[in-house]
Parts: sequence; C-alpha cells; structure tokens
Amino acid sequence: MTTEQRANSADWSVLSALRSPKRLRIEALAGLVTALALIPEALSFSILAGVDPKVGLFASFTMAVMIAITGGRRAMISGAAGSTALVVAPVVHDHGLQYLIATVLLAGVFQIAMSAAGVAKLMRFIPRSVMVGFVNALAILIFSAQLPHLLGVPWLVYPMVAAGLLIIVLLPKLTTVIPAPLVAIVALTAVTLAFGLRLPTVGDEGALPSSLPTLVFPQVPFTLDTLAIIAPYALAMALVGLLESLMTANLVDDLTDTASNKSREAWGQGVANIVTGFFGGIGGCAMIGQTMINVKIAGARTRISTFLVGVFLLILVVALSGLVARIPMAALAAVMIMVSVTTLDWHSIAPKTLWRMPIAETTVMVVTVAVTVLTADLAIGVIVGVLIAMVAFAHRVAHFTEVTPVRDDDTNQDGVIDTRVYKVRGELFFASSNDLFAQFDYADDPRNVVIDMSETHIWDASTVAALDAITHKYRSKGKHVEIVGLNAASRERRERLSGYLTGTH
Repeated sequence: MTTEQRANSADWSVLSALRSPKRLRIEALAGLVTALALIPEALSFSILAGVDPKVGLFASFTMAVMIAITGGRRAMISGAAGSTALVVAPVVHDHGLQYLIATVLLAGVFQIAMSAAGVAKLMRFIPRSVMVGFVNALAILIFSAQLPHLLGVPWLVYPMVAAGLLIIVLLPKLTTVIPAPLVAIVALTAVTLAFGLRLPTVGDEGALPSSLPTLVFPQVPFTLDTLAIIAPYALAMALVGLLESLMTANLVDDLTDTASNKSREAWGQGVANIVTGFFGGIGGCAMIGQTMINVKIAGARTRISTFLVGVFLLILVVALSGLVARIPMAALAAVMIMVSVTTLDWHSIAPKTLWRMPIAETTVMVVTVAVTVLTADLAIGVIVGVLIAMVAFAHRVAHFTEVTPVRDDDTNQDGVIDTRVYKVRGELFFASSNDLFAQFDYADDPRNVVIDMSETHIWDASTVAALDAITHKYRSKGKHVEIVGLNAASRERRERLSGYLTGTH
C-alpha cells in the first residue's frame, strides 16, 4: 500500500465519517438508493435459484450487514448474487431448501479455509487485460439484465426510462446534495402514483416478505452421503464467490485509489455466508452492479453505506413493502442502464487504443468479454481469460531464448578444432526448454562441447530434463559436454533433479 493510499484509507474510516455530517449524509443516501436497486435483483436471483423471494432478500440483508463488519473492502456491497445462485440452483431442485442451507454453510467454511491458505494472493496473477475484459463484460451484463424490463412492455415505459436517465445525467450539474438515482426513483414513482399509470412494478417481480428473518438449522442427516451431495456445490460456490468478490474489490481499489485487504475480504465472505446460512438465506458474494451504484454513482466510501444497505433493505421490504412494491421498474432500469454506461471502459475500446495494443492483449480482453457474456458467468470468463493470457505469455517468453556458438577456436595438436562453446540466453522453463534440444549440432560439433549458461536461469524440471537429453545425445556420439556458468539456484535445481528425469526425446 502506498503512502497516498494509506492516507486515503484513513480518511474513509467509520469514525471520520461519523464526525462529518456531510460524509454521513452521503453514506446514508448511498445506502438507501443502493438498497432500492438491490431489491429486484435479489428477487430475480431467488427465482433463478428456485427458492421463495424472501430467501434471497434476507440473504442480501445478512450478507450486507456482515460484510460491512468483517469485509476487507470498504463500501463494497455483498448480497444474493446471480453467479452463486446459478451454482446452488441444482441443489434446491434435486434435494430441497434444507440441503441448500447446508451447502451455504459449508461454502462459508471453505472460504474461511481458503483465506487462511492465502488464496487471495493469487489475485496478483490476473493481468490488466483480463480486468478490462471483466469490467466491460460486467457493463454488458448489467445492460442486458434490463432488457426484460424494456422489451414487450407498455409504451409509457420508454419515456419514463428516458426521464430517469435525464434526471441522473443532468441533476449532478445542479446539485449533488441528494444522489441523482434516488431523485429519479422517487420522482418516477410519484408520477406513476399521481397519474395512476399502469406500469410494471417491483411487486410484479415477486412477493415481498411480511416478517423478520429467524434463525434456522439445516434439517439434513449428518452423514458422509450428505457431505458427498453438498461438498461439490459448496466448493464451486466458494470459488465463484471469492473470485467475483476479489475482482470487485480490485475494481473498487482502482476507483477510489485506496487499497483493500483481500485476505480479510475472503475471510469476511466466509463468515457472512455462514451467518446467512443460519438465517436460511441462499448465500452470495459481492454484487458488482450495486457496488458501482454505491461507490461510483452515489459516492460512498465507508463501511457505513454497506451496513445501511442491509438495514434499509430490511426496512423497505418488511415495513414499507406496500410502497416499495409500487416502484416502477422503469425507474430502476434507468439507474442500472446508467451504471452500465459508466462502468464500461470506453477508452479500452477506442480505435486509437485498439490500434496501439498488442494483438495478444486485445485477444485476451475480447475473449474474456465474449465468454462472460455467452455464459452469463463472470467467474468463467475471468478463468478463461487468465488461461489464455498465461498461454500467450508463455509463448512470447519462449521465443526470447536463444542458443548461439560464440567461439570454436580451440584446436588439438594436429590443428583440428577440438572445442565448441555455446552461449544460452533467456529464461528456461517448460515452454522454452522444449525447443532447446534442437538447437545444437550434435553430428558436426567437435569432440568437446561447452554450454555457457551464465545468462540464463533454470526454472523447472522440464529444463533439467532437456539438459539431460542434450548431454545424453552428445555422449551417445562419443563427445564430452560441460555445462558452465549456472547461478546458485539453477545449479542446485540441476544437481537435485539431474539423472532422475527422462533424458530421451
């Protein structure tokens, strides 16, 4: 963490926010507008998972409140997410709600174990091109999720959405006292109620609960058979949830120029899922769209906003469910469309940028976007993008290795060239060492061969196997090979492995 990031992090502490009425107002209003935008998402993800709508809503409440306390990224929102809902849907379909609760609890345990194992540190291996693809795919998915609210609907929906977009775009030019999305939601709801407009509403998405969540304990047999059923789904949920949460944390780090504690975030996700499971929720992870509303649109920066998202959500869906059910979906669609527009990295797709970027980098970004959009799963898109980036990197680095004869002027007493010296340059690992064997002239080289490796490094067993094969080939032709110049680490690796690996090609 840089000095500037430490200073910024200190500025966004809960205590400093509580001392500042302006900051507290921003956090509270951000929590309210984000909670309103979260309701239809939680309802739709509940339907996707095959559970009662209140299961998703209560999961979003407990996830938001717990991650505000335990998470490692300030102002990031967690709740019932589509990616985790897709993973656990088969459990509900095949075994019922009780097995779902047990799956969520086990997923939380897995996430805590992964945090202790340091899995969050793997985020450093995600290249920028994958991050850019992740962000652009996210923008497309957010927009595409609004299409059901824009197609096959009454014509009045379109002017309402347009009016909402105008409010969100123009109001900040006049004042930022109240978040523009909140004004848009309130204004469009007031117009709908005042004129009795017949438009799709939040209530059409699913029934809102009328009671508070209660503690539950999964009624499943505590046997190895039960573990065999839930463990694969729990592990998949834990991995998908952590990947999406840590990627979102990285995104918020960039937006706010502050650093997050990824290990704590991974641990916090596990704790939040365990608590959510005991309240009968479907579990979840970071909600990227709602996080963008909270951080980028509404300007929140502290844990207060995340905590209030959960509190406001519970109040809205239980105490004010009658009013919330009448909010037009057009208002929330306008908010999410603006989120998608502001989330997209427009610079990354500008012709000038694409012209300058290496083809491999552009390919990784495009593939990440394409796979994510086609599967509607950010985790799968990121994994595929990282794999392609790794292959592209290995291919590029492999061609940096070269073998050149540097001198062959050592002669014997008859004036015949007796020794040839080869110079090896570059990094040697599985991709580059596979070509190493073919770069020597075994038939025509003199009796003595020296391979100078002072400008290279041995990274893996594949290189040791290649060197064994080279020396074996020369010796089969009655020639002597000497490998010189190895640094300490390379020499130690070769001495430890040489002779214990296959030496034939």
